[in-house]
Amino acid sequence: MKPRLLLSVKQSGPVYTAAFTACGAEVTEAYMPEISTDYDGLVLCGGDDLHPKYYGQENTACGIIDDDRDTVEMALLDAFVKAGKPVMGICRGHQLVNVYFGGTLHQHMPDTPKHRQSKEHYCVHEVEATGLLEELYGKAFFVNSYHHQAIDRLGDGLCPLASCGNVIEAVMHKTLPVLSVQWHPEKLSFKYRRDDAVDGEALLRYFVDMCK
Repeated sequence: MKPRLLLSVKQSGPVYTAAFTACGAEVTEAYMPEISTDYDGLVLCGGDDLHPKYYGQENTACGIIDDDRDTVEMALLDAFVKAGKPVMGICRGHQLVNVYFGGTLHQHMPDTPKHRQSKEHYCVHEVEATGLLEELYGKAFFVNSYHHQAIDRLGDGLCPLASCGNVIEAVMHKTLPVLSVQWHPEKLSFKYRRDDAVDGEALLRYFVDMCK
């Protein structure tokens, strides 16, 4: 039986859905879905900045904030964590996972050759990996990048899996089935596969297998 995934997404939903579907999952995508754990896994997708009130700071450098989405996704993440069900965070979702576990964010990441640039032209940069990601891709590999914020203080119970300079690019929880990455594996797989970065399919399939 195919694992059933709930994708919480605001933009580019069909791209995420197509990638996870091709990896063997049955996908339900929604913007601000109902709080339900009647799925085998949760994917928190990319999007706007997370409100800094969730990590005890004033808004000094955030861009667009969607308060309603923040509220729903925090509640969804809480429900899945308490149910012991797998969660994957991508970009904004990676940041939300970190904040949920008590971490903080850099509210503004300046444009550099390794980060941000334009949504239409995701830059590619190298990361150094350990653990699961080293097993999947090797000790160093290239990923895509488009993000305005990044992890500052790491959340409780989270282990870094990849980094680029001082930016934590991926984490996994020590005891819970929670995995998150700063890059966009859905934009590195199937019809979006590119020669200058790793194949995102391997990571997506790993998460789908977690949900079986």
